[in-house]
Amino acid sequence: MHPPSRAEVKPQYVHYLAPKSPPEITLTTPQRKDSSTCVHGIACGGNTGCVWESQWCDGVVDCPAGQDESHCVRLHGSSFLLQIFSTQTKQWRTVCSQGWTAQLGQASCRDIGYSGSASVTSGLREAQSDDDAFLMVKSDPNPGVPIVQQLALSNYCPNNSVVTLRCTDCTRGANSSKASRGQQASLGAWPWQVSLQFAGSHRCGGAIISPYWIVTAAHCAAMTSNPGGWSVYAGLVEPLDVFFNPTYTVSRVIAHEGFDRFTYRNDIALMRLSKPLDFAASSNVGPVCLPNVGLNISVPLNGWTTGYGVSVDGDSPYLVEAQVSLMDVAECNSSTAYSGQISKEMMCAKGVETGSDACKTDNGGPLVSHRDGLWWLVGHNIWTESCTNPNKPGVYSNVTYFLDWIYHQMKKNQDD
Repeated sequence: MHPPSRAEVKPQYVHYLAPKSPPEITLTTPQRKDSSTCVHGIACGGNTGCVWESQWCDGVVDCPAGQDESHCVRLHGSSFLLQIFSTQTKQWRTVCSQGWTAQLGQASCRDIGYSGSASVTSGLREAQSDDDAFLMVKSDPNPGVPIVQQLALSNYCPNNSVVTLRCTDCTRGANSSKASRGQQASLGAWPWQVSLQFAGSHRCGGAIISPYWIVTAAHCAAMTSNPGGWSVYAGLVEPLDVFFNPTYTVSRVIAHEGFDRFTYRNDIALMRLSKPLDFAASSNVGPVCLPNVGLNISVPLNGWTTGYGVSVDGDSPYLVEAQVSLMDVAECNSSTAYSGQISKEMMCAKGVETGSDACKTDNGGPLVSHRDGLWWLVGHNIWTESCTNPNKPGVYSNVTYFLDWIYHQMKKNQDD
């Protein structure tokens, strides 16, 4: 068995059912863990050399870009079960709660990609009957070193409980029993929604996933190569709100290295704020949950799309919401719809009621779904101009497909 790779973290959406001048826009280097380029060991990717298999996920960075230590810690399912990849047994293992501390939780979140300013909450869950691979905290833990170096193999948990971990408080959000047709959103209903503005004008929507990070579309980020020109506003539902909410500047814009502006493939980007959002200051601002590995997101699934567009009563840029339903990709790719233009990292959704004006929202706006008591970021809007046609549903980037890309960029850019 090989170390963790994208093949092991499969997309859960199944188609067939500042003061200083900030740096220029970053185009990331593709990650490749293809061992075929190495006679012995595993390729770091990007022609940057090889490392021994035993060096993968050992807590020591051996690849130039740190690929060997990426994706070694993950959260699983709606319970946020903490799992660590064991380079010794070549499998994901859950962590026993015995000896667990808040400091170890912080270290785990840093290894995933969350900064030290994130709100970390450790919890407990009873070990399941099919759990037979565990890790236990060593007798002399040191929170200053990577979490993978502080755990030892075990085939059982003495107290029969395992660790769950929240690296950011994504518990806020709207009541899901709203009217389904497109309408103006209420204040605080979608606390993760942001307005991305350039030169004083709204350009795209985005979603807050942590105090520092915003997820949006790559074609939005490509509007300008200067992060210093962007301003981010949270908690806006109508135009005048911009005068009563703080402005956040952007220090980095990271567009996916595989983005194609003609086909809209890999249309995802991250924006890193110069200073963190203060979630405690306002109940109207907070992050949405990223879809953990193992969370079943497949057709049929209802969700909500939001963004700044035309309200039902006028033409000013209000925050608009609409309920939508995921479609089977075969239907979306039919000759009457998009004729094969929908690729594996995209998804389609249409309004659940005739007249649901979901397409009057802007690009980059989030698509979320409510399940197990939480709101999950399923996708973000990338095509809106054609969806007024009933045969042209809205097209979204599949956030689950890009989950390990998101975490890799967050971890690589932890400089606060």
